[in-house]
Amino acid sequence: MESKKVKTSCFNCGQTNYYPLDSQSGLGKKVVCGRCHSPLPRPGDVLEVLPGQAMALLSKSSLPVLVDFYSPSCGPCHLMAPVLERLARRRAGEIMVIKINVDEFPQMGAQMGVQAVPTFVVFHKNAERGRITGALAETDFALWVAKLT
Repeated sequence: MESKKVKTSCFNCGQTNYYPLDSQSGLGKKVVCGRCHSPLPRPGDVLEVLPGQAMALLSKSSLPVLVDFYSPSCGPCHLMAPVLERLARRRAGEIMVIKINVDEFPQMGAQMGVQAVPTFVVFHKNAERGRITGALAETDFALWVAKLT
């Protein structure tokens, strides 16, 4: 019986890999990139990343990347967190979902032109496809992401 595999992109080199979603991969077995052998992020997870990891992913990933620029002290950011998690699980293998804390990395927010949080930006093949600021209803948010990916 063959396990289901979905796409994920490597933070290190941007290579698209197939990640096995069988029971073994979730039990401490490390899944690594076929090109550079770096550990791969699990599809469907919302990943909090460092600026260098974000830039590598945005510039090299063949999958669309949804970036959540947020602040831990932001109420609307907290409201959107479970919406983002559900979207990431539903779209596992189709998009990568990452979070960047603008309080911890203000230079990343400034570099990306973020003026308020939460700001969501969709990138594909190193190009910005769209952005939206503020909290949205889950259906509206999912439709916005679907339109851009």
